[in-house]
Amino acid sequence: MFLNSPTKGRLTFEQMMEDMLGYITGLPSSSYKVIIGTDSQVARGNTLFITAVIIHRLGKGARYYYRKKSHRKIKSLRQKIFFETALSLELGGMVAKRFADLGGDDEDLKVEIHIDAGTHGETKDLIREVVGMVTGSGFRARIKPDAYGASSVADRHTK
Repeated sequence: MFLNSPTKGRLTFEQMMEDMLGYITGLPSSSYKVIIGTDSQVARGNTLFITAVIIHRLGKGARYYYRKKSHRKIKSLRQKIFFETALSLELGGMVAKRFADLGGDDEDLKVEIHIDAGTHGETKDLIREVVGMVTGSGFRARIKPDAYGASSVADRHTK
Protein backbone atom coordinates (compact mmCIF):
# COMPACT_ATOMS: atom_id res chain seq x y z
CA MET A 1 0.00 0.00 0.00
CA PHE A 2 1.28 3.43 -0.95
CA LEU A 3 0.25 6.81 0.38
CA ASN A 4 1.14 10.29 -0.81
CA SER A 5 2.53 13.10 1.27
CA PRO A 6 2.44 16.67 -0.06
CA THR A 7 6.00 17.17 1.20
CA LYS A 8 7.59 13.70 1.09
CA GLY A 9 5.95 12.26 -2.03
CA ARG A 10 5.00 8.59 -2.39
CA LEU A 11 5.48 6.55 0.80
CA THR A 12 4.84 2.99 1.87
CA PHE A 13 2.59 2.46 4.90
CA GLU A 14 5.70 1.80 7.03
CA GLN A 15 7.40 4.98 5.81
CA MET A 16 4.26 6.97 6.63
CA MET A 17 4.18 5.50 10.14
CA GLU A 18 7.87 6.33 10.65
CA ASP A 19 7.23 9.91 9.51
CA MET A 20 4.26 10.20 11.88
CA LEU A 21 6.32 8.85 14.77
CA GLY A 22 9.10 11.30 13.94
CA TYR A 23 6.58 14.13 14.01
CA ILE A 24 5.35 13.03 17.44
CA THR A 25 8.82 12.55 18.93
CA GLY A 26 9.86 15.93 17.50
CA LEU A 27 7.67 17.61 20.13
CA PRO A 28 6.66 14.92 22.65
CA SER A 29 5.19 17.39 25.15
CA SER A 30 2.33 18.21 22.75
CA SER A 31 -0.99 16.40 22.45
CA TYR A 32 -1.83 14.58 19.23
CA LYS A 33 -4.82 13.20 17.38
CA VAL A 34 -4.81 10.85 14.44
CA ILE A 35 -7.67 11.63 12.07
CA ILE A 36 -8.73 9.44 9.19
CA GLY A 37 -11.40 10.41 6.69
CA THR A 38 -12.46 9.43 3.19
CA ASP A 39 -14.20 11.38 0.45
CA SER A 40 -15.15 10.36 -3.07
CA GLN A 41 -15.88 11.77 -6.50
CA VAL A 42 -17.64 10.09 -9.40
CA ALA A 43 -15.88 10.68 -12.73
CA ARG A 44 -15.80 8.93 -16.09
CA GLY A 45 -17.50 5.73 -15.04
CA ASN A 46 -15.42 5.27 -11.87
CA THR A 47 -15.60 6.48 -8.31
CA LEU A 48 -12.33 7.83 -6.93
CA PHE A 49 -11.92 7.43 -3.17
CA ILE A 50 -9.35 9.47 -1.24
CA THR A 51 -8.55 8.41 2.30
CA ALA A 52 -6.59 10.96 4.32
CA VAL A 53 -4.51 10.22 7.42
CA ILE A 54 -3.82 13.34 9.45
CA ILE A 55 -1.53 13.63 12.47
CA HIS A 56 -2.69 16.76 14.28
CA ARG A 57 -0.39 18.39 16.82
CA LEU A 58 -3.13 20.16 18.75
CA GLY A 59 -2.76 23.90 18.50
CA LYS A 60 0.48 23.60 16.51
CA GLY A 61 -0.29 22.29 13.03
CA ALA A 62 -0.55 18.94 11.31
CA ARG A 63 0.80 16.63 8.64
CA TYR A 64 -1.28 14.51 6.32
CA TYR A 65 -0.99 11.63 3.90
CA TYR A 66 -3.55 10.28 1.46
CA ARG A 67 -4.33 7.15 -0.50
CA LYS A 68 -6.20 7.04 -3.81
CA LYS A 69 -8.39 4.11 -4.71
CA SER A 70 -10.48 3.78 -7.85
CA HIS A 71 -13.62 1.67 -7.87
CA ARG A 72 -16.38 0.99 -10.33
CA LYS A 73 -19.01 3.72 -10.43
CA ILE A 74 -21.18 3.70 -7.31
CA LYS A 75 -24.52 5.40 -7.88
CA SER A 76 -26.13 4.83 -4.50
CA LEU A 77 -25.29 7.54 -1.95
CA ARG A 78 -25.86 5.04 0.87
CA GLN A 79 -23.43 2.54 -0.63
CA LYS A 80 -20.87 5.30 -1.27
CA ILE A 81 -20.98 6.60 2.34
CA PHE A 82 -20.67 3.07 3.73
CA PHE A 83 -17.74 2.30 1.40
CA GLU A 84 -16.01 5.57 2.40
CA THR A 85 -16.46 4.67 6.07
CA ALA A 86 -15.17 1.13 5.50
CA LEU A 87 -12.03 2.47 3.79
CA SER A 88 -11.43 4.83 6.72
CA LEU A 89 -11.90 1.99 9.20
CA GLU A 90 -9.52 -0.25 7.26
CA LEU A 91 -6.71 2.29 7.35
CA GLY A 92 -7.63 3.37 10.89
CA GLY A 93 -7.31 -0.22 12.08
CA MET A 94 -3.88 -0.53 10.50
CA VAL A 95 -2.65 2.73 12.04
CA ALA A 96 -4.07 1.92 15.49
CA LYS A 97 -2.53 -1.57 15.40
CA ARG A 98 0.86 -0.19 14.44
CA PHE A 99 0.79 2.36 17.28
CA ALA A 100 -0.36 -0.36 19.71
CA ASP A 101 2.53 -2.59 18.58
CA LEU A 102 4.88 0.27 19.46
CA GLY A 103 3.41 0.51 22.96
CA GLY A 104 1.16 3.51 22.36
CA ASP A 105 -1.96 4.08 24.40
CA ASP A 106 -5.24 4.66 22.54
CA GLU A 107 -6.18 7.41 24.98
CA ASP A 108 -2.89 9.21 24.34
CA LEU A 109 -3.37 9.16 20.59
CA LYS A 110 -7.12 9.70 20.16
CA VAL A 111 -7.81 8.14 16.75
CA GLU A 112 -10.85 9.66 15.09
CA ILE A 113 -12.72 8.60 11.98
CA HIS A 114 -14.24 11.54 10.12
CA ILE A 115 -17.39 10.64 8.20
CA ASP A 116 -18.50 12.62 5.16
CA ALA A 117 -22.10 12.85 6.38
CA GLY A 118 -23.96 15.59 8.19
CA THR A 119 -27.25 16.55 9.77
CA HIS A 120 -28.19 18.62 6.71
CA GLY A 121 -28.69 17.13 3.29
CA GLU A 122 -29.19 13.67 1.92
CA THR A 123 -26.78 11.90 4.27
CA LYS A 124 -28.59 12.75 7.52
CA ASP A 125 -30.55 9.46 7.49
CA LEU A 126 -27.31 7.45 7.43
CA ILE A 127 -25.60 9.08 10.40
CA ARG A 128 -26.77 6.69 13.11
CA GLU A 129 -25.70 3.63 11.12
CA VAL A 130 -22.24 4.82 10.07
CA VAL A 131 -21.47 6.35 13.49
CA GLY A 132 -22.46 3.00 15.02
CA MET A 133 -20.17 1.24 12.57
CA VAL A 134 -17.24 3.46 13.63
CA THR A 135 -17.83 3.42 17.38
CA GLY A 136 -18.47 -0.33 17.25
CA SER A 137 -15.00 -0.67 15.76
CA GLY A 138 -13.49 1.18 18.72
CA PHE A 139 -12.89 4.61 17.20
CA ARG A 140 -14.28 8.06 17.85
CA ALA A 141 -16.61 9.25 15.10
CA ARG A 142 -17.03 12.81 13.83
CA ILE A 143 -19.62 14.04 11.35
CA LYS A 144 -19.93 17.32 9.44
CA PRO A 145 -19.19 20.09 10.24
CA ASP A 146 -16.53 18.56 12.55
CA ALA A 147 -15.42 15.96 9.98
CA TYR A 148 -12.75 18.09 8.32
CA GLY A 149 -10.57 15.02 7.66
CA ALA A 150 -13.12 13.86 5.09
CA SER A 151 -14.85 17.05 4.01
CA SER A 152 -11.74 19.21 3.67
CA VAL A 153 -8.44 17.30 3.55
CA ALA A 154 -9.57 14.23 1.55
CA ASP A 155 -11.93 16.33 -0.57
CA ARG A 156 -8.98 18.47 -1.74
CA HIS A 157 -7.54 15.49 -3.62
CA THR A 158 -10.75 14.13 -5.19
CA LYS A 159 -10.88 16.88 -7.82
